[in-house]
Amino acid sequence: MTVKNGGRWNNNIHYHPRILGAVPEGAQRGLDVGCGEGMLARELRRAVPHVTAIDLDAASIELGRAYRDDVDYILGDFLNHPFEPASFDVIASVAALHHMDGATGLARMRDLLRPGGVLAVVGLARNTLPNDLPHVLAGVTVGAVHRARKGLWHHPSPIVWPPPVTYPEMRAMAAEILPGSLYRRHLLWRYSIIWRKPQG
Repeated sequence: MTVKNGGRWNNNIHYHPRILGAVPEGAQRGLDVGCGEGMLARELRRAVPHVTAIDLDAASIELGRAYRDDVDYILGDFLNHPFEPASFDVIASVAALHHMDGATGLARMRDLLRPGGVLAVVGLARNTLPNDLPHVLAGVTVGAVHRARKGLWHHPSPIVWPPPVTYPEMRAMAAEILPGSLYRRHLLWRYSIIWRKPQG
């Protein structure tokens, strides 16, 4: 799928294609968890007929609702909003899981996904030094090159820093809660988790 983000770039947007490339064929209902002002939700809507986007930040939701699209923006807490279990074909989340208890968030996403549906997460975890120093230095270098070429868009949503969970802890959590998931650590201080819920 072609990504259209209005020329904006940052470390989160850089990995939107990882999310969009995981959308299963024939998906009818999608959920964007921690949607912010809705960029990813609007990109998802190009492939999925019905997209719901939820966030706790009222200002971000208002920005999303100002766009002329048919994404269903919800101001609320993803962890306790009364979604129907197993009701989404694809659930996506970028840079939101560290805003909540990670294990609780992953389990909730798993439960809201239909059998055969796909969960696609891009998140932030905490570096541990000196073990992660090569990753940190490489990310600084590559990030500087991208910013020089593309500029840097500062999103308007709240920031949580530092992330509470390390990369190894996140990998272990994903393996426990989402057996068979594909976990990858990425250069620009992000990880991704892609998981297809088993049928039956």
